[in-house]
Amino acid sequence: MKINRIEDVHPPTPDTEVAVKICGNIAEVRYMRRIPDGCPIQKLSDKLYLDIRTGEVKEMQSSDSRSDNLTSVAQSLKRLRDLINANLTDPETALWVTLTYAENMKDAEKLYEDYRRFWQRFKYYAAKAELPPVEYIIAAEPQARGVWHLHALFLFDGKAPYISNDTISQIWGHGFTKTKSLKGIGNPGLYLTAYLGDMEFTEAVTSGTKRGRLAEVEAKDEQGRKQKKAVIKGARLKLYPPGFNLYRCSRGVKRPVTQRLTEGEAQELVKGSRLTYEKTVAVISSDGETQNIINYRQYDLNSQAQTGADFGTTEKNPHQMSSADETAKNGE
Repeated sequence: MKINRIEDVHPPTPDTEVAVKICGNIAEVRYMRRIPDGCPIQKLSDKLYLDIRTGEVKEMQSSDSRSDNLTSVAQSLKRLRDLINANLTDPETALWVTLTYAENMKDAEKLYEDYRRFWQRFKYYAAKAELPPVEYIIAAEPQARGVWHLHALFLFDGKAPYISNDTISQIWGHGFTKTKSLKGIGNPGLYLTAYLGDMEFTEAVTSGTKRGRLAEVEAKDEQGRKQKKAVIKGARLKLYPPGFNLYRCSRGVKRPVTQRLTEGEAQELVKGSRLTYEKTVAVISSDGETQNIINYRQYDLNSQAQTGADFGTTEKNPHQMSSADETAKNGE
């Protein structure tokens, strides 16, 4: 199966059914047009499928490595993006911390075990310091040289308390830690998942990981100043091992809410909100047939109503285009 980016396709009438997913301040409207007779197979089990055209029962083809199935990794990042947006509606309630290792730690199982123990110590510290209730969303980031980093999003009930980097580093106990501000980020899910999929050009060249689209993105330096850097979009997706769960979260984290509405009802829901991102993809079967066409539109529910030509324009900040979107765009 391939996913190709195509020109935008919209619902034909206000009565057309769409799916609306609410993720905090972000509303995603999804319209899917199924192509008649576009799916020539019927799944029978995890290992077998029926080819409707010939009546043959065939075996499913599986991949030996998750890096051979970038769509699977991209979908995991999309779910992570929605999870972040569903919980992070105010940047001042969160701390975004990167946890690294002093040594070259390459054991993926040890990564999450180390975090589990860190979380126990962190909760003990939070209780002793009388901090507000806190939940977490964590995501693993593989480096081209084989070592691991963890990104932790700490979500507090109210304004996030000040915790010094030295304190977090001592609680972590394995290496360097760094905290970044999310102030001014309207779609934090897109912003943060870009770090998990993209790879800086210098890292890619050093490691020999050069395949992918070269782009220039905007980021912040250590002093919070904006700067531009070159990245290869989606290059890091290939580094995740087969079957690896690239993110986890605590029990109290909220899940996105999806409902079925008409296009007219969806437009009433997002009325006055800014369209921040749009894409349309065609789902292509292994034999080259188009099965589905899917249009995604994302709206910032916190934005003010726009007027004139500005309303309805799609802003495509390269840094806020997730690796999942890039994978779909490139048809990988």
